[in-house]
Amino acid sequence: MTQGNNPLSGGGIGGSRRPTVQYFTWAFVVTVLGLALGAFLGWQTTGTVGGMLSVFFICSVLAVLEISLSFDNAIVNANKLKDMTPKWQHRFLTWGIVIAVFGMRIIFPLLIVVIAANIGPWQAMVLAATQPDEYSRIMHDAHLPIAAFGGTFLMMVGLSFFFDHEKDVHWVRWLEDRMTRYATIRGIEVAIVLVTVLIFSRFLEGEASNVFFHSAIWGLLTFLLVEVLGGLLDSSQQTLQAGAKGGLGAFLYLEVLDASFSFDGVIGAFALTHNLFVIAIGLGIGAMYVRSMTIMLVERGTLAEYRFLEHGAFYAIIALSIIMFVQPLVHIPEVITGLGGATLIGISLWSSIRWNRNNHEA
Repeated sequence: MTQGNNPLSGGGIGGSRRPTVQYFTWAFVVTVLGLALGAFLGWQTTGTVGGMLSVFFICSVLAVLEISLSFDNAIVNANKLKDMTPKWQHRFLTWGIVIAVFGMRIIFPLLIVVIAANIGPWQAMVLAATQPDEYSRIMHDAHLPIAAFGGTFLMMVGLSFFFDHEKDVHWVRWLEDRMTRYATIRGIEVAIVLVTVLIFSRFLEGEASNVFFHSAIWGLLTFLLVEVLGGLLDSSQQTLQAGAKGGLGAFLYLEVLDASFSFDGVIGAFALTHNLFVIAIGLGIGAMYVRSMTIMLVERGTLAEYRFLEHGAFYAIIALSIIMFVQPLVHIPEVITGLGGATLIGISLWSSIRWNRNNHEA
């Protein structure tokens, strides 16, 4: 495929480097349209300027919340996308963002209510529009299985990065060197995750413990099935050039990964508003910035330039998975979750800059 057909071409090696602001053009457009729609929705529902400004503000806060919670998601997406073929890069950055915005921020919360309340999709939509408090209550009641499922999937994602016998770049050397050495032990990541799940399930009582454990097992199975399906689908693409990676399997992996990242943001958004449509607008705006950051990271080769950046992101993923396990026991504000991940990524970026400076001088 020619460079002109590659949505990520033009940067990195041998390409022209676009100004940073150009990567966020569509994100800015969606921000203006989304905030305008949020203000209109506030006016329609309240009929007051105060109500309009309130919804406008909530949409803005939700967008910032989504960006802070999902910056590590952008780095992990970039890590996977850099090995995908241009065709699948383009598909993920177009179809994938539609699935992320509409699927995870609108359809997913509706499906939870459909299953939990045993009602039809249209009834769930009517419930969200006419009885937002009841809709929010059902969503919060479903938080336990969601946290167990998403936390397990994300923990497997994080551990799989470090338990890799081919990994030769270490940030926290004393820890990562041992993890690389033990990576040859079959199923060690699965064993660690299962032990962690068993420990946390012991802190819950009765039916809650069973729900947590079974949901976690489904999260583990989902990760393993996506890995197996991805390997089967990608290995069948014999027409790919030698060394090219990624296809439908990688696409599915990224979509499930985005879903796991979205769980916490969607549930946490109900702390600010019970209106599903306001949540969709705010989180949708944030998702567009995550997409723009992903493109910039891949096109500029940032992961190669800052060697420890993805390490920080995967540590942040493991931390997020533990927080999701803790959430059913103790509520942890979303701002702490977002700041924690951003701090780990910031430290890894600072370490990368130091390493580059020291080795350049040497």
